[in-house]
Amino acid sequence: MLKRTQVALNDAVEWLGDWHPLAEQLGSADGLLELGTVSACLRIGPVLDVSSLKSLLQSYQAQVLLPIELPAIQTAHDHCRRNELRELVMRDQELSKVRLLDNFAAASRRIGQAQLQKLRPLRDERFVQRYLQAVESGEANGWHTLVYGLTLAVYSLPVTQGLLGYAHQSARGFIYSAARPLRLSEHECRDIFNEACADLPQAIELLLRQPAAA
Repeated sequence: MLKRTQVALNDAVEWLGDWHPLAEQLGSADGLLELGTVSACLRIGPVLDVSSLKSLLQSYQAQVLLPIELPAIQTAHDHCRRNELRELVMRDQELSKVRLLDNFAAASRRIGQAQLQKLRPLRDERFVQRYLQAVESGEANGWHTLVYGLTLAVYSLPVTQGLLGYAHQSARGFIYSAARPLRLSEHECRDIFNEACADLPQAIELLLRQPAAA
């Protein structure tokens, strides 16, 4: 039997930076407790081994990433490109009604608003300034997904790449938060990541084929 290589030390903050709303929690010392909280929100068992970690990744993708987060990013990107502030604010308000996001709402707003502040110096980007004003007035929340999509549009970054990058980094965050308590090697983390993300390019392609946000 092959001996395991050194336990992977990468944590969520190292992989994700500070933009992801779960980065701080997933990178904490008690990663399993936080993963357990996420598992409870998704109504699955706690992350105690590789099998349950894979179940969390599958549930997160099926319940949150694909139906909620990625469409929100794409919508924000499209509204920004078309200069549709009213529609973006309406989408922002709609996300407040998604019960599944309740447990992540505070972190999402905190990270989204922090990233939006980083765009404040872009004085010539009137759409950014108007959305920032809507957030500061309380009319909008500044969800991290919407700010992410807006940022893709502002910097003319390919939306397909942006969506896939977001999905990949989210998966890495979950995997590497579990690496230490589960004593996963770097190789094992990579294998779990590759398996979890194998179908994402096709799923994103299907998403982008759907009618654009009105």
